[in-house]
Amino acid sequence: MLTVFTLVAFAANSVLARMALGAGAADPAGFTAVRLVSGALTLWLIVMARGRRIRTGQGGSWVSGWWLFLYAITFSFAYVSLATGTGALILFAGVQVTMIFSGLRQGERPHPWQWIGLVVAMGGLVLLVAPGVSAPSPLGSLLMTTAGAAWGFYSVRGRGVSDPVAVTGNNFIRSVPMVIAVTALLWPSISLSPTGWWLAVASGSVASGLGYVLWYSALRGLTTTRASIVQLAVPVLAAVAGVVLLSEELTTRLVFSGAAILSGVALAVSAGERRVTKAN
Repeated sequence: MLTVFTLVAFAANSVLARMALGAGAADPAGFTAVRLVSGALTLWLIVMARGRRIRTGQGGSWVSGWWLFLYAITFSFAYVSLATGTGALILFAGVQVTMIFSGLRQGERPHPWQWIGLVVAMGGLVLLVAPGVSAPSPLGSLLMTTAGAAWGFYSVRGRGVSDPVAVTGNNFIRSVPMVIAVTALLWPSISLSPTGWWLAVASGSVASGLGYVLWYSALRGLTTTRASIVQLAVPVLAAVAGVVLLSEELTTRLVFSGAAILSGVALAVSAGERRVTKAN
């Protein structure tokens, strides 16, 4: 259930970002700054409400804060030059490669059916975004690949944490000096409308801050490989949300590709329940 709620939060984050950046309601740096700062403030308030304090020496790390910042900033800037479908394909391909490679290095040996499930899900993802895949910007592609790798490393580092709220809060707080430095550097180009501001706050406080806490909690029960595979469901959820909330067209291609992605994810997860071997 934690995984399901997390995937919904990730999809919501994608929709909010598209609404702000796609409509020109916010610039990438400004959106990222408000997103991370609002996420840090929300998590700080939650920890304080629990009668505790966030101390940067307890939980989280500067490395995780760096991966979080790098993911958020490159994600925003990549969508300046990439179509939504192209960006999604590059992002999730980067996540899969990073997390699966990390899992293999940690000694995980996925079941053959997990590999089959991954192939089916990736095939569905390619089918979903194929209409937008055409001569992508080299710079945009590099930025989105970096975002995917950064999110993959951030997720890997979150496995097994004892206090997801405190750890995520510390990671967000550590990312704030980084985003402030970038914002100061790009200050003349910062542009946030009231709509863009509130979309960024919703993205940071709810979809990112609370969503990442749920993700760190869910990672306790997932292998690195399975954690990477289930995230393939996010583009489907985001596409459906686009149809419902943004009046985007529901196409036959969307229906069939969504079925393939969800089937692949279900196959991989069920195979992992039956057998996930570890290297000695």
